[in-house]
Amino acid sequence: MFRQMRRFKQQVSEEKCIEILKNEWRGVLAVLGDDGYPYTIPLDFYYDEGDGKIYFHGAKEGHKVDAIEKCDKVSFCLMDKGFKKDGDWALNITSVVAFGRIKKVEDFEKVKEKVCKLGRKYHPSAEAVEIEWENAKNRVLCLEMTIEHMTGKLVNEK
Repeated sequence: MFRQMRRFKQQVSEEKCIEILKNEWRGVLAVLGDDGYPYTIPLDFYYDEGDGKIYFHGAKEGHKVDAIEKCDKVSFCLMDKGFKKDGDWALNITSVVAFGRIKKVEDFEKVKEKVCKLGRKYHPSAEAVEIEWENAKNRVLCLEMTIEHMTGKLVNEK
């Protein structure tokens, strides 16, 4: 169903992909938008090692939500900060692309759990997350992406 990576010699392990999902801060979610055009949006996210899913938060309405309601198939792409080898100008970057299906989380307690875990990834304190949650809990949408296929690749920019 999913294509194998063409440049398979540059493919990284699933463990490396998960490491990047756990440690990097932003990625780009792609959905099937209006009139069949791809719609991509950079998002904060949280990868839950316990269930192997990616969680996002956002408003309860908009282009992204409309697209997801029409088609639940998505892809999510991110990359690490990269590194340079001594004496080399080129950056080496590891990218990850995950394909899967996305849905709204409807259970309020699960929404709170996942959104607060996402918040603790970005906010300086648990108290700040709790304040944000109290201010936004009636407006926030939590999305859960189930990964069906994932690949990662180390690329040298030369």
